[in-house]
Amino acid sequence: MHRIFGKQEKEVFFCRPGAYLIPVNNGKVAVAYVFGRHYLLGGGIEGDETQEECIRRECLEEAGCSCEIEGFLCSAEWYVLNEEKKQHHYPQYYYVGKLLEKCSEPTERDHELVWIPIEELRGKMHLEMQNWALEQCWEKIKDDTV
Repeated sequence: MHRIFGKQEKEVFFCRPGAYLIPVNNGKVAVAYVFGRHYLLGGGIEGDETQEECIRRECLEEAGCSCEIEGFLCSAEWYVLNEEKKQHHYPQYYYVGKLLEKCSEPTERDHELVWIPIEELRGKMHLEMQNWALEQCWEKIKDDTV
């Protein structure tokens, strides 16, 4: 499943692919709570990292936890104009999996790891495409395929 948010209006000035994990445990999803907003664990892919390497690094940075990536869920793209009216493009790749043991303190000090029941989290992610990805996960859970 793939979805595009926004539209390309100009030549792309900035492109930053990202990879994200939706860890589910007993009907709850682990997310980062940052300045009053919910985000999936993950972020921008650095250098020649694979999507999976990015997710592992980001889980350590944001939650201090290792993770198990169980499988690819969906992808999305977001086109947005910045304040200078330059086109930004954010391709994102979403995976399901588990958070494992805490290995260290998170290095992203402003991120708080919270577990929220998936039905309470629905529609509350800060980014529209992350809400959509969570809905894809919800559909799989309802079908008992996650």
